[in-house]
Amino acid sequence: MVRHFLRRLLQAAAVMVLAAAISFLLFNYVGDPVSNMVGQEATQEAREALRERLGLNDSFLVQFARFAGHAVTGDFGISYRLQRPVADLIAERLPATLELVFASAVLAISLGVGLGIFTAIRRGSWVSRLILAVSLLGVSLPTFVIGIGLIYIFAVTLGWLPSFGRGDVVHLGWWSSGLVTASGLKAIILPAITLALFQMTFILRLVRAEMLEVLGADYIRTARAMGLSEAMINFKYALKNTALPVITIIGLKLGELIAFSIVTETVFQWPGMGFLFIQAVSFADIPIMAAYLLMVAFVFVAINLAVDLLYVVLDPRLRHGESSS
Repeated sequence: MVRHFLRRLLQAAAVMVLAAAISFLLFNYVGDPVSNMVGQEATQEAREALRERLGLNDSFLVQFARFAGHAVTGDFGISYRLQRPVADLIAERLPATLELVFASAVLAISLGVGLGIFTAIRRGSWVSRLILAVSLLGVSLPTFVIGIGLIYIFAVTLGWLPSFGRGDVVHLGWWSSGLVTASGLKAIILPAITLALFQMTFILRLVRAEMLEVLGADYIRTARAMGLSEAMINFKYALKNTALPVITIIGLKLGELIAFSIVTETVFQWPGMGFLFIQAVSFADIPIMAAYLLMVAFVFVAINLAVDLLYVVLDPRLRHGESSS
């Protein structure tokens, strides 16, 4: 178990180094931040002085080594546009993104797993067919179309929910939370549904497919022949044996919630990391862009590492394989 963890940890570290190199390489050649910072009337001498002060005249290896060394300590440099430390900007925007992702994850996992089990067990009912038909919307419609549609129905037409913003927040130390205020809870409903819908649909269909496959296995028929109750068969045996592939997909979907929150935050003007990234792209604010991509890569690597370790806990065959190798 320890050897398995150390091997996965080294692999995760290698992936993070590669992700840092790719992110810095990509964003280092996206526009010229100096032109946005000084304007067209600036002299060539002023431009060169600014490039020298920002370290943009250094070689790629020197710039990357400086970026990676500072990133390890949580220092991502100074924002070109806002002239503030990127770490401070991330600390301000991160609570909004994490609360949105948390609310979306709760919706996607609870509804996805629950409806997936229901449509597998009651696969012949009209309710199951209706759920599957409606779930096609979550797969086929782009996220921004879903968000705009929800805004039009619930904010513009009915006037029940706000169309943008985060509502009132309460500051708990460095953390700002909108989940403890009435306006904050109302403001997060539409963005959370928009972000969760695609992931929920994917989880629903995966759980249903895995459950149907397991319910057709020989040992399930044997369990029925032995007189076991349907509840025990469905939830103790069938659901348990669908856990590994479902956990894998759920882990990936949690990472995608953070990565894909860019669109949702832009549609709803949600003051999170994704909206900050979109603003940075238009200004070629390389420190923010590189820090965001590195943060998303870290989330994916951390989730995959947790899923790998969870595999060993859930599947005894993997534990025996590790001990014998």
